[in-house]
Amino acid sequence: MSAAYFSQYLATQVNTASPEQLLILLYNGAIRFLNEAEGAMQEGHVAQRGLMISRTINIINELCATLDHEIGGEISANLEALYNYMNRELLQANIKDDLKRLGQVKAMLTDLRDTWIKAIEQVQAEAPGAGE
Repeated sequence: MSAAYFSQYLATQVNTASPEQLLILLYNGAIRFLNEAEGAMQEGHVAQRGLMISRTINIINELCATLDHEIGGEISANLEALYNYMNRELLQANIKDDLKRLGQVKAMLTDLRDTWIKAIEQVQAEAPGAGE
């Protein structure tokens, strides 16, 4: 698949996604960038590692910015604290060339993504007209 075609496909996917799908796309992107950062770290590609960690931090910042503290209350506050923790860990991973920290953040993002997927599926299953 050519880069231009993939870029167009991704743009279409983002433009037609529901808010729930966008949330999952953000998590998937962060996890993918962390996978790439891990590979770059293992191969000693410092600039690529930094770029992928920076992209992950940008996604985490976006996730944090979309939190609705009025509706989410304590859950939103806890997610914000977790996102801030992840960003600090990513910065330290980059500074200290620490593969373990990258893995820990990736595991947290994967768990959050999987939890959101289950929650979205549950809400959709309970929605009026579901299962008809």
